[in-house]
Amino acid sequence: MPNYQTPGVYVEEISSGSKPIEAGATNIVGFLGVAEKGPINQATLVTNWTQYTKTFGGMHEGGWLGHAVYQFFQNGGTKCFINNLAEPAKKKDAAPAKAGDKADAKKEEKKEPVEIKNPDGIAKLIIGKDEGLGKKSGLFLFDEIPDIALVCAPGVTDPAAQDAILSHCARMRFRFAVLDSPETLTGGIDTIPKPRDSMMGAYYFPWVQMYDPVHDQNVYVPPSGGICGVYGRVDGTRGVHKAPANEIFKTAIGLKYNLTDAEQELLNPKGINCIREFPNRGIRVWGARTISSDPEWRYVNIRRLFCMVEQALQNGTNWVVFEPNTRDLWKKIVRNITAFLLGIWRSGALFGDTPEEAFYVRCDDELNPPESRDLGYVVCEIGLAPAKPAEFVVFRVSQKTESDS
Repeated sequence: MPNYQTPGVYVEEISSGSKPIEAGATNIVGFLGVAEKGPINQATLVTNWTQYTKTFGGMHEGGWLGHAVYQFFQNGGTKCFINNLAEPAKKKDAAPAKAGDKADAKKEEKKEPVEIKNPDGIAKLIIGKDEGLGKKSGLFLFDEIPDIALVCAPGVTDPAAQDAILSHCARMRFRFAVLDSPETLTGGIDTIPKPRDSMMGAYYFPWVQMYDPVHDQNVYVPPSGGICGVYGRVDGTRGVHKAPANEIFKTAIGLKYNLTDAEQELLNPKGINCIREFPNRGIRVWGARTISSDPEWRYVNIRRLFCMVEQALQNGTNWVVFEPNTRDLWKKIVRNITAFLLGIWRSGALFGDTPEEAFYVRCDDELNPPESRDLGYVVCEIGLAPAKPAEFVVFRVSQKTESDS
């Protein structure tokens, strides 16, 4: 206690001992691609489409990055980092269009269609290199930005590049990949290639049609940029625990392929999320699965919820390091984590009528025996019961007859 010498009133600030744990942002995207202009191999923060066009130009024929970022913001995205991998290829003469049959006639009459595609060699640029501090490129550049929660390389379907993105997300632990399927199929619906098994990514089919104001026409574009925007919109309005499905794809005016229920029955078990058009309901994201074969990590929202919780716990318990490893410390850890998980439960993210049904937190002698404490470990065990999406809604209908009364 301070030694006061002068009579008077003194006010002291006393720490409550509570160390609040806060969830970080879950909707910040790291985009990789080729822009029309702008800095190369730098992670640049962008918060709106106008800022993007000033720094990187707009939509162009040398890649899908501009289209993806436009879709991202139009569908509800708010913040992203851009890694412009290279200068765009020089413009060539216009090629036959890959725009859709359903394009608005007035828009199609104004200009000759152009073909937009990613430049050759973009897969190697995405994989990148790590040659030490200040010498990182591609995905490795995002290692230095802990805020990124989603990773997207629009239009990139090269297996090596997609594998590198999934490996990056697994290595960073709290990131999730949004991947595109190829634009066209070489055979039937069962020939759609699928990335390797991973709980750290989701895969979307088919490509969507949007209006390209630069070329004044409709074009087919990869859906991943708009999907990231849908993730952001759902995170902001409902929370990361809500499946980003049965949501309007705002920038889509058509689809490369219109799927039937029977066709989706073939794709859904494979973890291929479909985008579909429904009468009077518009074009919607109609799938919320990861590309994992593990039933525990089947759903996008479950994986992303755990990413959010784990990252919040890691960041919010740093104060524990080098504290005396006593039972008093264990009680503080349990108290702080319980307070955080209560908020998660109240948001509707966990299943259970009471906190005891929804989660548990343990940090006791059984988990921390003397030999473990001697090694400097403090172990806390946490269990969560996530609320899984109602993917299949079944109504049982019976008819009451006169004889039943």
